[in-house]
Amino acid sequence: MTESQPDLECRDLTKDFDAFRAVDHVSFDVPQGSFFSILGPSGCGKTTLLRMIAGFQSPTSGDLRIKGKSMIGVPPNKRPVSMVFQHLALFPTMNIGDNVGFGLRQRGVGKAEIKTRVEQVLERVGLPHVSERRVDQLSGGQKQRVAIARCMVLEPDVLLLDEPLGALDLKLREHMKIELKSLQHAFNTTFVYITHDQSEALVMSDNIAVMNKGWFEQIGSPHEIYHHPDTAFVAGFVGDANKIDAKVTEVNGAMLTLATETGSEMKVEAAGTGLSVGQPAQVFLRPEAIALGASDAAAESTANISHGTVETVFFNGANSTVTVKDGAGHLVKVAMPQTGDFATLRKGDAISTRWLPKQARCYAVSGDV
Repeated sequence: MTESQPDLECRDLTKDFDAFRAVDHVSFDVPQGSFFSILGPSGCGKTTLLRMIAGFQSPTSGDLRIKGKSMIGVPPNKRPVSMVFQHLALFPTMNIGDNVGFGLRQRGVGKAEIKTRVEQVLERVGLPHVSERRVDQLSGGQKQRVAIARCMVLEPDVLLLDEPLGALDLKLREHMKIELKSLQHAFNTTFVYITHDQSEALVMSDNIAVMNKGWFEQIGSPHEIYHHPDTAFVAGFVGDANKIDAKVTEVNGAMLTLATETGSEMKVEAAGTGLSVGQPAQVFLRPEAIALGASDAAAESTANISHGTVETVFFNGANSTVTVKDGAGHLVKVAMPQTGDFATLRKGDAISTRWLPKQARCYAVSGDV
Protein backbone atom coordinates (compact mmCIF):
# COMPACT_ATOMS: atom_id res chain seq x y z
CA MET A 1 0.00 0.00 0.00
CA THR A 2 1.50 3.33 -1.10
CA GLU A 3 1.28 6.42 1.05
CA SER A 4 -1.10 9.13 -0.13
CA GLN A 5 0.42 12.25 -1.59
CA PRO A 6 0.94 15.10 0.90
CA ASP A 7 -1.40 18.06 0.49
CA LEU A 8 1.57 20.43 0.79
CA GLU A 9 5.19 19.83 -0.20
CA CYS A 10 7.95 22.42 0.18
CA ARG A 11 11.32 21.64 -1.32
CA ASP A 12 14.45 23.64 -0.55
CA LEU A 13 12.51 26.91 -0.27
CA THR A 14 14.64 30.03 0.07
CA LYS A 15 13.62 33.69 0.30
CA ASP A 16 16.15 36.53 0.16
CA PHE A 17 15.47 40.21 0.74
CA ASP A 18 18.58 41.86 -0.71
CA ALA A 19 21.41 40.60 1.54
CA PHE A 20 19.08 39.18 4.20
CA ARG A 21 17.96 35.53 3.97
CA ALA A 22 14.54 35.22 5.64
CA VAL A 23 13.92 31.57 4.73
CA ASP A 24 16.91 29.28 4.34
CA HIS A 25 16.50 26.04 2.34
CA VAL A 26 13.36 24.80 4.10
CA SER A 27 11.86 21.42 3.14
CA PHE A 28 8.82 19.66 4.62
CA ASP A 29 5.64 17.73 3.79
CA VAL A 30 2.17 18.12 5.31
CA PRO A 31 -0.04 15.01 5.02
CA GLN A 32 -3.67 15.37 3.99
CA GLY A 33 -6.02 16.22 6.84
CA SER A 34 -3.30 16.99 9.39
CA PHE A 35 -2.61 19.94 11.68
CA PHE A 36 0.92 21.23 11.05
CA SER A 37 2.35 24.10 13.13
CA ILE A 38 5.38 26.24 12.41
CA LEU A 39 6.65 27.46 15.78
CA GLY A 40 9.34 30.04 16.32
CA PRO A 41 10.26 33.44 17.78
CA SER A 42 9.42 36.75 16.12
CA GLY A 43 11.58 37.39 13.09
CA CYS A 44 12.50 33.74 12.46
CA GLY A 45 10.89 33.69 8.99
CA LYS A 46 7.66 31.79 9.68
CA THR A 47 5.28 34.46 8.34
CA THR A 48 7.44 34.90 5.22
CA LEU A 49 7.19 31.15 4.68
CA LEU A 50 3.40 31.26 5.09
CA ARG A 51 3.12 34.15 2.64
CA MET A 52 5.06 32.15 0.05
CA ILE A 53 2.64 29.24 0.47
CA ALA A 54 -0.28 31.67 0.06
CA GLY A 55 1.30 33.24 -3.01
CA PHE A 56 1.74 36.75 -1.60
CA GLN A 57 5.51 36.42 -1.99
CA SER A 58 7.60 34.45 -4.46
CA PRO A 59 10.48 32.22 -3.32
CA THR A 60 13.98 33.10 -4.44
CA SER A 61 14.54 29.41 -5.13
CA GLY A 62 12.97 26.03 -4.44
CA ASP A 63 9.58 24.48 -5.20
CA LEU A 64 6.21 24.46 -3.49
CA ARG A 65 3.52 21.92 -4.41
CA ILE A 66 -0.12 21.58 -3.40
CA LYS A 67 -1.79 18.27 -4.28
CA GLY A 68 1.27 17.47 -6.39
CA LYS A 69 1.04 20.62 -8.53
CA SER A 70 3.76 23.27 -8.40
CA MET A 71 2.51 26.67 -7.23
CA ILE A 72 5.52 28.62 -8.49
CA GLY A 73 4.15 31.51 -10.54
CA VAL A 74 0.51 30.76 -9.59
CA PRO A 75 -1.19 33.92 -8.18
CA PRO A 76 -2.87 33.81 -4.75
CA ASN A 77 -6.44 33.78 -6.11
CA LYS A 78 -5.66 30.72 -8.26
CA ARG A 79 -4.22 28.63 -5.42
CA PRO A 80 -6.37 26.07 -3.53
CA VAL A 81 -5.58 27.76 -0.20
CA SER A 82 -7.37 30.14 2.16
CA MET A 83 -5.87 32.24 4.94
CA VAL A 84 -7.03 33.33 8.40
CA PHE A 85 -5.19 36.41 9.64
CA GLN A 86 -4.45 37.46 13.22
CA HIS A 87 -6.91 40.34 13.08
CA LEU A 88 -9.49 38.31 11.10
CA ALA A 89 -10.25 41.13 8.58
CA LEU A 90 -14.02 40.66 8.72
CA PHE A 91 -15.99 43.36 6.87
CA PRO A 92 -17.83 45.46 9.52
CA THR A 93 -20.40 46.82 7.03
CA MET A 94 -21.51 43.32 5.97
CA ASN A 95 -23.62 40.91 7.98
CA ILE A 96 -22.25 37.47 8.85
CA GLY A 97 -23.80 35.73 5.84
CA ASP A 98 -22.33 38.27 3.42
CA ASN A 99 -18.92 38.01 5.10
CA VAL A 100 -18.86 34.24 4.75
CA GLY A 101 -20.18 34.30 1.19
CA PHE A 102 -17.82 37.03 -0.02
CA GLY A 103 -15.35 34.67 -1.70
CA LEU A 104 -18.11 32.73 -3.41
CA ARG A 105 -19.55 35.98 -4.86
CA GLN A 106 -16.08 36.85 -6.16
CA ARG A 107 -16.06 33.49 -7.94
CA GLY A 108 -19.42 34.17 -9.55
CA VAL A 109 -21.39 31.52 -7.68
CA GLY A 110 -25.17 31.93 -7.88
CA LYS A 111 -27.10 33.54 -5.00
CA ALA A 112 -29.13 30.45 -4.13
CA GLU A 113 -26.04 28.23 -3.96
CA ILE A 114 -24.18 30.85 -1.90
CA LYS A 115 -27.03 30.97 0.63
CA THR A 116 -27.10 27.18 0.93
CA ARG A 117 -23.32 26.80 1.29
CA VAL A 118 -23.07 29.68 3.78
CA GLU A 119 -25.76 28.16 6.02
CA GLN A 120 -24.10 24.75 5.80
CA VAL A 121 -20.66 26.00 6.78
CA LEU A 122 -22.01 28.17 9.62
CA GLU A 123 -23.81 25.10 10.94
CA ARG A 124 -20.54 23.14 10.84
CA VAL A 125 -18.65 25.77 12.85
CA GLY A 126 -21.41 25.81 15.45
CA LEU A 127 -23.04 29.11 14.44
CA PRO A 128 -26.42 28.30 12.88
CA HIS A 129 -28.96 31.06 12.23
CA VAL A 130 -26.49 33.98 12.58
CA SER A 131 -26.39 35.05 8.91
CA GLU A 132 -28.33 38.25 9.52
CA ARG A 133 -26.32 39.38 12.53
CA ARG A 134 -23.74 42.16 12.40
CA VAL A 135 -20.07 41.46 13.11
CA ASP A 136 -20.13 43.63 16.25
CA GLN A 137 -22.88 41.43 17.71
CA LEU A 138 -20.53 38.45 18.01
CA SER A 139 -18.02 37.52 20.70
CA GLY A 140 -14.32 37.14 19.98
CA GLY A 141 -14.59 33.37 19.72
CA GLN A 142 -17.59 33.59 17.40
CA LYS A 143 -15.70 36.00 15.13
CA GLN A 144 -12.87 33.48 14.95
CA ARG A 145 -15.29 30.81 13.79
CA VAL A 146 -16.82 33.17 11.21
CA ALA A 147 -13.34 33.87 9.82
CA ILE A 148 -12.73 30.13 9.52
CA ALA A 149 -16.16 29.60 7.96
CA ARG A 150 -15.39 32.28 5.35
CA CYS A 151 -12.30 30.29 4.38
CA MET A 152 -13.83 26.81 4.59
CA VAL A 153 -16.83 27.68 2.41
CA LEU A 154 -14.32 27.93 -0.46
CA GLU A 155 -13.30 24.29 0.16
CA PRO A 156 -9.53 24.91 0.15
CA ASP A 157 -7.03 22.04 0.08
CA VAL A 158 -4.93 23.89 2.66
CA LEU A 159 -5.99 26.43 5.30
CA LEU A 160 -3.25 28.82 6.45
CA LEU A 161 -3.57 30.45 9.87
CA ASP A 162 -1.25 33.32 10.81
CA GLU A 163 -1.28 33.62 14.64
CA PRO A 164 -5.11 33.81 14.67
CA LEU A 165 -5.39 33.66 18.47
CA GLY A 166 -2.90 36.42 19.18
CA ALA A 167 -5.51 39.16 19.70
CA LEU A 168 -7.69 37.15 22.11
CA ASP A 169 -7.60 37.27 25.90
CA LEU A 170 -5.97 34.36 27.74
CA LYS A 171 -9.13 32.46 28.71
CA LEU A 172 -10.61 32.68 25.22
CA ARG A 173 -7.27 31.63 23.70
CA GLU A 174 -7.31 28.48 25.82
CA HIS A 175 -10.86 27.71 24.71
CA MET A 176 -10.13 28.38 21.03
CA LYS A 177 -7.21 25.92 21.01
CA ILE A 178 -9.72 23.13 21.57
CA GLU A 179 -12.20 24.67 19.11
CA LEU A 180 -9.63 24.95 16.32
CA LYS A 181 -8.45 21.38 16.69
CA SER A 182 -12.07 20.16 16.71
CA LEU A 183 -12.88 22.20 13.59
CA GLN A 184 -9.82 20.88 11.78
CA HIS A 185 -10.87 17.34 12.59
CA ALA A 186 -14.48 17.98 11.56
CA PHE A 187 -13.55 19.44 8.16
CA ASN A 188 -10.65 16.99 7.66
CA THR A 189 -8.77 19.84 5.99
CA THR A 190 -5.02 20.38 6.16
CA PHE A 191 -4.20 23.25 8.54
CA VAL A 192 -0.83 25.04 8.48
CA TYR A 193 -0.62 27.14 11.62
CA ILE A 194 1.93 29.86 12.41
CA THR A 195 2.61 30.73 16.05
CA HIS A 196 5.25 31.85 18.53
CA ASP A 197 3.18 30.33 21.36
CA GLN A 198 4.50 26.87 22.21
CA SER A 199 1.34 25.94 24.12
CA GLU A 200 -0.80 26.47 21.02
CA ALA A 201 1.52 24.31 18.94
CA LEU A 202 1.80 21.52 21.52
CA VAL A 203 -1.95 21.29 22.18
CA MET A 204 -3.26 21.39 18.61
CA SER A 205 -0.63 19.94 16.28
CA ASP A 206 -0.07 16.54 14.74
CA ASN A 207 3.43 17.73 13.83
CA ILE A 208 5.46 20.82 14.69
CA ALA A 209 8.35 22.46 12.86
CA VAL A 210 10.51 24.59 15.17
CA MET A 211 11.94 27.47 13.14
CA ASN A 212 14.97 29.57 14.01
CA LYS A 213 16.84 32.13 11.88
CA GLY A 214 15.14 31.05 8.66
CA TRP A 215 15.46 27.29 8.89
CA PHE A 216 13.88 24.33 10.66
CA GLU A 217 15.74 23.07 13.72
CA GLN A 218 13.44 20.06 14.09
CA ILE A 219 10.19 18.58 12.77
CA GLY A 220 8.31 16.09 14.92
CA SER A 221 5.25 15.28 16.98
CA PRO A 222 4.56 17.44 20.05
CA HIS A 223 5.82 14.58 22.24
CA GLU A 224 9.07 14.30 20.24
CA ILE A 225 9.67 18.04 20.22
CA TYR A 226 9.10 18.37 23.96
CA HIS A 227 10.75 15.21 25.29
CA HIS A 228 13.45 14.63 22.66
CA PRO A 229 14.64 18.01 21.34
CA ASP A 230 17.33 17.63 18.67
CA THR A 231 19.12 20.90 19.39
CA ALA A 232 19.85 23.25 22.26
CA PHE A 233 17.60 25.87 20.66
CA VAL A 234 14.60 23.53 20.65
CA ALA A 235 15.34 22.40 24.22
CA GLY A 236 15.41 26.00 25.42
CA PHE A 237 12.54 27.37 23.31
CA VAL A 238 9.90 24.65 23.73
CA GLY A 239 8.73 24.28 27.30
CA ASP A 240 10.44 25.52 30.44
CA ALA A 241 13.99 24.37 31.19
CA ASN A 242 16.91 25.09 33.47
CA LYS A 243 20.01 25.73 31.35
CA ILE A 244 23.33 24.79 32.96
CA ASP A 245 26.73 25.61 31.42
CA ALA A 246 29.32 22.95 32.14
CA LYS A 247 32.39 21.15 30.82
CA VAL A 248 32.76 17.42 30.18
CA THR A 249 35.19 15.83 32.66
CA GLU A 250 34.57 12.12 31.97
CA VAL A 251 32.94 9.98 29.26
CA ASN A 252 31.83 6.45 30.14
CA GLY A 253 29.80 5.14 27.20
CA ALA A 254 26.55 7.11 27.13
CA MET A 255 27.17 8.53 30.62
CA LEU A 256 28.83 11.93 30.81
CA THR A 257 30.25 13.54 33.93
CA LEU A 258 30.23 17.33 33.77
CA ALA A 259 31.44 20.10 36.04
CA THR A 260 30.25 23.70 36.26
CA GLU A 261 32.58 26.68 36.69
CA THR A 262 31.95 26.58 40.44
CA GLY A 263 33.02 22.94 40.60
CA SER A 264 29.66 21.26 41.15
CA GLU A 265 29.39 17.93 39.35
CA MET A 266 26.55 16.17 37.54
CA LYS A 267 26.00 13.04 35.51
CA VAL A 268 23.95 13.05 32.30
CA GLU A 269 22.93 10.14 30.09
CA ALA A 270 23.60 11.53 26.61
CA ALA A 271 24.16 8.92 23.90
CA GLY A 272 25.11 10.14 20.44
CA THR A 273 26.14 13.67 21.36
CA GLY A 274 29.77 13.15 20.33
CA LEU A 275 30.96 15.17 23.32
CA SER A 276 34.48 14.50 24.57
CA VAL A 277 36.47 15.32 27.71
CA GLY A 278 37.25 19.02 28.03
CA GLN A 279 34.46 20.13 25.68
CA PRO A 280 32.02 22.82 26.86
CA ALA A 281 28.37 21.79 26.91
CA GLN A 282 24.93 22.97 27.90
CA VAL A 283 22.61 20.84 30.01
CA PHE A 284 18.85 21.40 29.85
CA LEU A 285 16.70 20.12 32.70
CA ARG A 286 12.93 20.55 32.90
CA PRO A 287 11.47 21.76 36.23
CA GLU A 288 9.10 18.79 36.37
CA ALA A 289 12.06 16.37 36.07
CA ILE A 290 13.44 17.53 39.42
CA ALA A 291 12.22 16.07 42.71
CA LEU A 292 12.26 17.86 46.04
CA GLY A 293 13.32 16.36 49.36
CA ALA A 294 15.19 13.23 50.40
CA SER A 295 14.89 9.96 48.49
CA ASP A 296 15.51 6.33 49.35
CA ALA A 297 19.06 4.98 49.38
CA ALA A 298 18.72 3.15 46.04
CA ALA A 299 17.64 6.33 44.24
CA GLU A 300 20.32 8.43 45.91
CA SER A 301 23.04 6.18 44.50
CA THR A 302 22.04 7.00 40.91
CA ALA A 303 20.59 10.53 41.15
CA ASN A 304 22.16 13.96 40.91
CA ILE A 305 21.53 15.29 44.43
CA SER A 306 22.05 18.83 45.62
CA HIS A 307 21.35 20.59 48.90
CA GLY A 308 20.32 24.22 49.00
CA THR A 309 17.79 26.77 50.19
CA VAL A 310 14.51 28.06 48.85
CA GLU A 311 14.99 31.36 47.04
CA THR A 312 11.43 32.03 45.83
CA VAL A 313 8.06 30.28 45.75
CA PHE A 314 5.72 31.13 42.85
CA PHE A 315 2.15 30.02 43.49
CA ASN A 316 0.22 29.41 40.27
CA GLY A 317 -2.17 26.62 41.17
CA ALA A 318 -1.23 23.40 39.40
CA ASN A 319 1.71 25.22 37.76
CA SER A 320 3.36 26.42 40.99
CA THR A 321 7.18 26.40 41.11
CA VAL A 322 9.96 26.90 43.60
CA THR A 323 13.42 28.30 42.89
CA VAL A 324 16.21 26.64 44.85
CA LYS A 325 19.71 28.07 45.30
CA ASP A 326 22.23 25.25 45.62
CA GLY A 327 25.51 25.30 47.56
CA ALA A 328 27.39 26.65 44.54
CA GLY A 329 24.96 29.56 44.14
CA HIS A 330 23.11 28.18 41.09
CA LEU A 331 19.39 28.87 40.85
CA VAL A 332 17.26 25.90 39.79
CA LYS A 333 13.55 26.10 38.98
CA VAL A 334 11.55 23.10 40.25
CA ALA A 335 7.90 22.22 39.61
CA MET A 336 5.97 22.03 42.87
CA PRO A 337 4.53 18.54 43.51
CA GLN A 338 0.73 18.36 43.60
CA THR A 339 0.73 16.16 46.70
CA GLY A 340 0.72 19.18 49.00
CA ASP A 341 3.78 17.87 50.86
CA PHE A 342 5.71 21.08 50.19
CA ALA A 343 2.86 23.59 50.43
CA THR A 344 4.46 25.28 53.45
CA LEU A 345 7.83 25.96 51.80
CA ARG A 346 9.09 29.50 52.35
CA LYS A 347 12.12 31.55 51.34
CA GLY A 348 15.22 30.44 53.27
CA ASP A 349 14.01 26.89 53.99
CA ALA A 350 16.63 24.17 53.58
CA ILE A 351 15.73 21.73 50.79
CA SER A 352 17.39 19.10 48.64
CA THR A 353 16.79 18.39 44.94
CA ARG A 354 17.45 15.30 42.87
CA TRP A 355 17.14 14.22 39.26
CA LEU A 356 18.15 11.20 37.21
CA PRO A 357 20.85 11.37 34.48
CA LYS A 358 18.37 10.24 31.79
CA GLN A 359 16.06 13.18 32.55
CA ALA A 360 18.39 15.89 31.22
CA ARG A 361 19.45 16.77 27.67
CA CYS A 362 23.03 17.71 26.83
CA TYR A 363 24.40 19.56 23.78
CA ALA A 364 27.75 20.80 22.56
CA VAL A 365 28.04 24.58 22.77
CA SER A 366 27.63 26.35 19.43
CA GLY A 367 27.68 30.00 18.45
CA ASP A 368 23.93 29.94 17.67
CA VAL A 369 22.69 29.15 21.18
